[in-house]
Amino acid sequence: MKAVIYGAGNIGRGFLGQIFSRTADLIFIDTDDSLVDRLNREGRYPIRILNDSSPEDATEDIWIEEVTAINGKNEEETAEAIASADIMATAVGVRSLPLIAPVLAAGLKKRFERNRQAFNIIICENIIDADKTLAGLIKKQLSEEEQKIFDETVGLVEASIGRMVPLQTIEMQDGNPLRICVEAHGFLPVDKIAFKGEAPVFAGVNPGGFIPVSNFDFYIQRKLFIHNMGHGICAYLGLIRGDTYIYEAAGHGSILFITQNAMLESALALSARFQMPLRDIHYHIRDLLQRFSNRALKDTCARVAADTGRKLGSQDRFIGTLRCCAEEDINPAFISVGTAAALYWHLREKNLPQSREAALAALKEVSGLEEAETEKILLYYSLLNSSQDGNFDKTIEKIIKTASDEELL
Repeated sequence: MKAVIYGAGNIGRGFLGQIFSRTADLIFIDTDDSLVDRLNREGRYPIRILNDSSPEDATEDIWIEEVTAINGKNEEETAEAIASADIMATAVGVRSLPLIAPVLAAGLKKRFERNRQAFNIIICENIIDADKTLAGLIKKQLSEEEQKIFDETVGLVEASIGRMVPLQTIEMQDGNPLRICVEAHGFLPVDKIAFKGEAPVFAGVNPGGFIPVSNFDFYIQRKLFIHNMGHGICAYLGLIRGDTYIYEAAGHGSILFITQNAMLESALALSARFQMPLRDIHYHIRDLLQRFSNRALKDTCARVAADTGRKLGSQDRFIGTLRCCAEEDINPAFISVGTAAALYWHLREKNLPQSREAALAALKEVSGLEEAETEKILLYYSLLNSSQDGNFDKTIEKIIKTASDEELL
């Protein structure tokens, strides 16, 4: 089996490479000239597992062997690799999907000329309805007849990426620029019903692995509305407090309390929406909070908080979670606190004034909220903004009391 992975970055090398490598020959596509050259020269790369639960043996190196790479700037060679692959995955980032869609379409056209066999693309991008987004981008490049073949033979399979991969530092590279440091978590749920033909089986990652699931909507919303949302709350409150690392924020009692309660609010909503056992989601939250506290990972608040405007989007981790709670009649008091923290940081990133008026305007612009929907977020934003007198802990105590009292009403 030949697997093509479009994107040789943190998720491409640090997760998908490990998933596919025991079963398939790996070909990476990337536009980073030096990275492509080094992968071809070395023919392998190491993944380092950072395990904070065992300090005496905190790391484990796994070598991914027999790897080749193609420069994505060479569109003809890239299209040929796609045309001849048995399976493919993308891990390029949401904003890059429009950039790779034309060459994906070119590769698919070559396939259609040769055969009409089923072909599946695993989409490892952190958005809901990534399949619809990518399908729309690719179909713009296809004729009406090619679109028909596309619908019949190409499976666009969403995946929920749960593995946390920090920004790679020189220290983490430890003498090898190809080394990727990651957490141990290796569970990759994918949308079973989206496959054309039989879903493939990969030897994959232990624990976890490549797991086709029928109720994929639950898994992708759990990832976005619990994992990403909770991670974001740690990051934004940590930045406001002055923390560098996620584990520092997660180790602060008040931030942990807000994060955990926000995740539990989301758990109540998702349990009701999908009729999933609350117990199982609760255990998932406990696991996540332990993973957020992984000191060996050295994941930064700045990385997790990056691109705040997108993360405040109408369907993303904060506003999407608030709307999910509203639909299931769950009071999202602590989620609103986290949203307010993201809003505060968004204004700071954009060098906008920290005022209620600017906050309201930003919510309308990036989140698409009507003024009536913003009252709770703006309440906590105003309280957070007052923390800039230097007494963060006192302000957070007041916010926790306000949110807790609100949930009791």
